[in-house]
Amino acid sequence: MTEAIRPAPHTPVKWRPNLSLIVFLVLVSVLLLPLFTLYFLKVYQNQLIQETESELIAQSAALAATFHREVESTVPQDVSLGLRLPPAKPKLADDPYQPIWPKLELADETVLPPRAAALAPPKPADPAYVALGARMAGDLVATQNVTLAGFRLLDPSGVVIAGREEVGLSLAHLDEVAEALQGHFAAVLRVRISKHDQPALYSISRGTGMRVFTAMPVIVRDQVAGVVYASRTPSNVFKYLYEQRTRFMLAILATIIPTLLIGFLFHRTITEPMRELVGRTNLIGKGDRSALRPLKRHGTSEFARLSESFLEMARRLDMRSHFISTFATHVSHELKSPLTSIQGAAELLRDDVDDPDMDDDDRRKFLDNIVADTERLAKISARLRDLARAENPVAVGATKLADTVAAIRSSFAALDVQAAGELDIPLRISEENAAIILSNLADNAMRHGGTVLTISAFRKESLLIVTIGDNGEGISPNNRAQIFDSFFTTRREHGGTGMGLAIVRALLDTHGGTIRLIDSDAGASFELTIPIADAAPS
Repeated sequence: MTEAIRPAPHTPVKWRPNLSLIVFLVLVSVLLLPLFTLYFLKVYQNQLIQETESELIAQSAALAATFHREVESTVPQDVSLGLRLPPAKPKLADDPYQPIWPKLELADETVLPPRAAALAPPKPADPAYVALGARMAGDLVATQNVTLAGFRLLDPSGVVIAGREEVGLSLAHLDEVAEALQGHFAAVLRVRISKHDQPALYSISRGTGMRVFTAMPVIVRDQVAGVVYASRTPSNVFKYLYEQRTRFMLAILATIIPTLLIGFLFHRTITEPMRELVGRTNLIGKGDRSALRPLKRHGTSEFARLSESFLEMARRLDMRSHFISTFATHVSHELKSPLTSIQGAAELLRDDVDDPDMDDDDRRKFLDNIVADTERLAKISARLRDLARAENPVAVGATKLADTVAAIRSSFAALDVQAAGELDIPLRISEENAAIILSNLADNAMRHGGTVLTISAFRKESLLIVTIGDNGEGISPNNRAQIFDSFFTTRREHGGTGMGLAIVRALLDTHGGTIRLIDSDAGASFELTIPIADAAPS
């Protein structure tokens, strides 16, 4: 009882992206990468804000030192200063530094509205501070011309005593100034009011509309003697991009063109060959043998090897299918003759039972025909089993030609087997299959009148070249092209099945060997190639 054929497993049905979609997504990602980079520049903008704050701290510290010196040397002792602070802790000799680190972050909760306008003070600044401001005004202007920052010097009440504008007005109502008048450094981000129209590109980053403000207190004799109020707009990368917009667009084009080239390269080397191979697969599945031709484009070397391997497999399967179809036709023809003969003889014998008309000799003749045809069917059946085993060998191992020759001499005692050459080289074939090959050749020699079988062997790289000849009738030129076909025989009346050489060729094919008919002075000669067991295939 044969085992039920299981259905072929099916690939689970689910959505899978095709190669074109993957390539498209990769290319779009490459194109969008510069745009995503613009958003990542926010991080860089935050760094620019802190760098601006750090620069304002350094510049304010220098001006505060000058301010401190001016107060100490020019402001009379009776002039009232600002808030008195607790005595400062004594500085260590080995650590005199008191750094102020930038801490501003570009976040919603830290951005204040635009700076409010200066107000009229409750009382004007002391004349001593007015004079101090006049002396330092030149220094402020010179510093601002170089650093592009805005500076204001404030007295202990928050009244502007030096600066390009707002001199005599009060800034004490500003949060950062109020903090500084309490003796603490303060820095804030405020929305910037620009006198000029901003480019549209500025809207991408919030940092372009911000301005950094710092207020540094000047401490004299543990009292707030004034404030250095500074402001500056952070440097902006988008302004540079806008100014260099022509080059920026050229850079974008320089990104798009290579991306299109990459897409074209993917299409020519991967997508197009793969689609053609899939189309060929469908055509081959429908029986179109013209689809077995090579692809128009192979793209990469790996895909070329893949397509060649696939098409070669398809060719072999097609040849196998054609062989099975032809083989089935031959089997049907070979079995039909003896079956028809047996049927005819049996019908005559059955009719003779109802109406006896045959003598014993006639009955024996028909019975002998039935036995002969039955024996032929048995031989054909055995040969078919041998052929099936030859095309799907299960025996593996190694053997020497010398051992197989000895077995042939024992099995075919009437045949003079003469062997020479390199017979002790191990071959990559089992002893049983090697014996089947030589037995079929020896049987063919005897059936065609051969009395001597000569065997010679020599090594050539990873193969053993074996020449086998006999002194029989030989093979006529008209039959040379058909001798390896299944069921082809010229000795059918003598029990030949025409399967011997087909079995030999099938066995050698499955073991990586070959057989061919070669010219000879007498009889028939064959050249066999058999892989050597201890050598890697070349």
